[in-house]
Amino acid sequence: MNHVSPRGNAYVAPKLTQLGGRDVLFAMAAEAEYGPHLRQRFTPIMTGVGPVEAAVELTAALAALAQQGRLPDLVVSLGSAGSQGLEQTAVYQATSVAYRDMDASPLGFEKGTTPFLDLPAIVPLPLRIPGIPEATLSTGANIVSGEAYAAIAAEMVDMESYACLRACTRFEVPLVVLRGISDGKAELQHVDDWTAYLHIIDAKLALAVDHLGEALAEGLLDP
Repeated sequence: MNHVSPRGNAYVAPKLTQLGGRDVLFAMAAEAEYGPHLRQRFTPIMTGVGPVEAAVELTAALAALAQQGRLPDLVVSLGSAGSQGLEQTAVYQATSVAYRDMDASPLGFEKGTTPFLDLPAIVPLPLRIPGIPEATLSTGANIVSGEAYAAIAAEMVDMESYACLRACTRFEVPLVVLRGISDGKAELQHVDDWTAYLHIIDAKLALAVDHLGEALAEGLLDP
């Protein structure tokens, strides 16, 4: 996978995928989510886990592509998410994303709103892939489990999508977020509780990518 060398060597621009006549950059957090079905369809950048890593790596990737005059038509962030209410192993497209770590409310700012940034606490994602269920999404640096879901208004949670959104906003590239629900019904006790259903999610995310390609080709989802 493409990455920045720890010695500070030049970043190698990532590979874009031709999908439905468009140049698409796929971004994922972890190799565990990148199963055999997705491997047949594209080569993603691996951002690492959490909003800081996602912001750093996707920004570096887009900057390298911009320098070459090759910015993608679309970025797709995909992987797993947690949810107490949504169907486990089902795939959803995010209709909005919130940043649950941000809380400047002691200074008079709405919780979730970044001070002096002209974005609402909940940022809508306007693009829609026909036929894929929709859900709201909350991004943060913590693993959400058990009673912690009660404090979150969104229907599903992840650790990278808001960071991907900010990087895409910086380069004026549209974003689609696809998430398969890997956990949330039971309290997480071990990493195996997260990985247990990733092979099922891999197959379903691959079908969602196929639907995305069809929508792009038919002009139903036009970045």
